[in-house]
Amino acid sequence: MSHRNAPLTSTGRLRLARCVVEDGWPVRRAAERFQVSHTTAARWAARYRQAGEAGMADRSSRPHRSPARTPTRTERRIIGLRVSQRLGPARIAWRLGLPPSTVHKVLVRYGCPKLACLDRATAVPVRRYERDYPGELVHVDVKKLGCIPDGGGHRIAGRQAGNRNRQTHRDPARPRKVPGRANLGYSYLHTALDDHSRLAYTEILADEGKGTAVAFLRRAHAWYASLGITIERVLSDNGGCYRSRHWADACAELGITHKRTRPYRPQTNGKVERYHRTLTDEWAYSRPYATETQRRAALPGWLHIYNNHRGHTALRGHPPASRVTNLSVQNN
Repeated sequence: MSHRNAPLTSTGRLRLARCVVEDGWPVRRAAERFQVSHTTAARWAARYRQAGEAGMADRSSRPHRSPARTPTRTERRIIGLRVSQRLGPARIAWRLGLPPSTVHKVLVRYGCPKLACLDRATAVPVRRYERDYPGELVHVDVKKLGCIPDGGGHRIAGRQAGNRNRQTHRDPARPRKVPGRANLGYSYLHTALDDHSRLAYTEILADEGKGTAVAFLRRAHAWYASLGITIERVLSDNGGCYRSRHWADACAELGITHKRTRPYRPQTNGKVERYHRTLTDEWAYSRPYATETQRRAALPGWLHIYNNHRGHTALRGHPPASRVTNLSVQNN
């Protein structure tokens, strides 16, 4: 393709060639008239004699022969390792004794997607989607998190002292026997995440029973409603609390359509799964907490930063609050 400052386009080449071939102009005169070199004018005139008007189009600059090109058999081995073992260019290059740049060029030439765009289990390209407006779809999930014993766990007190603290610890905020699936050694993070804005609502609760999940859904619905967001659909996994009649009745009462993911496909609910990973990295395990109470006290502050100030890569570096225009605290 001609660049924008090229003296000759396809039409200009045709005019030059016709002046030389059909009108009998000297090559030097035609070159001067069209402001190109003598050799350029001679080349287009010769191409017109050979191929006519079709010869004025741009041709590929690819060479007729590429003696140094990677052999086809080697290219097939590269693609085979990529598909069967999902290796990157550096590891494939080490396996086959090739430069990583060569492997990368082969993968690009064959249109292989990046590993980050592939499902780890099936190697199928990941289908990414985003709803059109807040509330159209909200992801819900539960994250089980080990409690920190008084005096600190193994991250702050060491393995031996942390184990002793865990044996003697009892959370005063929770009774010893809790209905449902409670466990004194764990807390449960219930999360609702809006698909369009990534606005998150998280609570630390005692269990993941159906009653607890339904009560959380009602509070999440009220929280989103206070921001002007009406939840239309929720997407969850196949956990027992989401398959219960109590959950179905609550969704019907709130006017919410409930949909569950396909079994053994957590990728379908990947937005909230990825949020929980960020939550644990940047809040739960970001620093050594001395007590569980101390860690829980830090959650509201982190949620405020996540929703209002922390840049999100899927939102081009903007926080979730940037997609909720009536969020009154987004600049606090």
